Amino acid sequence: MSDPGPQGLPSDGDGTRAVRAGLPEPVKYEPTLPGPVFAAHFHLPGEPTGPYTYGRDENPTWTLLERAVGELEAPGEGGVETLVFASGMAAISSVLFSRLRSGDAVVLPGDGYQALPLVRAQLEAYGIEVRTAPTGGDAQLGVLDGAKLLWIETPSNPGLDVCDIRRLASEAHARGALVAVDNTLATPLGQRPLELGADFSVASGTKQLTGHGDLLLGYVTGRDVEAMSAVRRWRKIVGAIPGPMEAWLAHRSLATLHLRVERQSANALAVAEALRDWPEELGVRYPGLPADPSYAIASRQMRRFGCVVSFTLPTRARAERFLDTLRLVDDATSFGGVRSTAERRGRWGGDAVPEGFIRMSVGAEDPEDLVADVLRALDESAG
Repeated sequence: MSDPGPQGLPSDGDGTRAVRAGLPEPVKYEPTLPGPVFAAHFHLPGEPTGPYTYGRDENPTWTLLERAVGELEAPGEGGVETLVFASGMAAISSVLFSRLRSGDAVVLPGDGYQALPLVRAQLEAYGIEVRTAPTGGDAQLGVLDGAKLLWIETPSNPGLDVCDIRRLASEAHARGALVAVDNTLATPLGQRPLELGADFSVASGTKQLTGHGDLLLGYVTGRDVEAMSAVRRWRKIVGAIPGPMEAWLAHRSLATLHLRVERQSANALAVAEALRDWPEELGVRYPGLPADPSYAIASRQMRRFGCVVSFTLPTRARAERFLDTLRLVDDATSFGGVRSTAERRGRWGGDAVPEGFIRMSVGAEDPEDLVADVLRALDESAG
């Protein structure tokens, strides 16, 4: 049973919340989740005092999705706002470029998402000092003094290191910096950065949040009115808005988020344990493995450990043979989908990983089938 709520009533559990998040009050003969609203403009006689005026500013389909994501990221909290974007990078950019000015300093993870070096180059072109440090060991604390913003990615992508969000947020606030956490890999059902002290929780909804590999989306959730107003203004200026169909599909997909996260996390642990026990040393990383370097911190701040497992094969050629031999796992980038995928991450450049490094996104297939496929491919690719 769920924990009691404020008046001793049961509070919603994660599954209940995911199924009902953001739904409007029921109206007779109307659908439970209204369809997407396709509108560039709205009827607007007189003064523009209503919520919907122009399609770049607001859309009723966004409103329901934003409410839903906010309920998942910060359940029961008032004053929390969520804004949705056309992609995860649009959401990331909105925080960085709305908060930072020439002469400011920002701390980024040195082992984060592959597009962050592109972001760094643009920030530096605008006269912003960019400092980096690894995620593991809370190393970003060592370069934090004088920074205006600390950007955390935990678990990191693709290395799966974890840092102590609560500790870093407390230290950053004491030194006058805001804190943003990339929550893409964990999802709101894995961790809630705002509860751990962050000012922003930012994520790509392209990944496990929506889980079907059929749309691009991003979001920013925060509780500071001024900071979120700046993010909203940035979205308006650059026009990085999601289409109504994408927003509706995302909201529709949230209803199965709990089911998918539970199944995929359990499957990921099963795959990680099988890889750990393989005769070759594969350098397996998964925050849910008790022997993993990230486990101690992850188990304190995460409720579920995600769907991504990483490991390293001896050579590029072996890694490519392994991927070619898999039958249930597609060779594709991205992660979080119900169908398992894997890739040799070094093919893109930009990640400090060995040539044989594999990032695997574990899907919702039967765990016995997945484990058998992975072990068979390891065996057949060894020759």
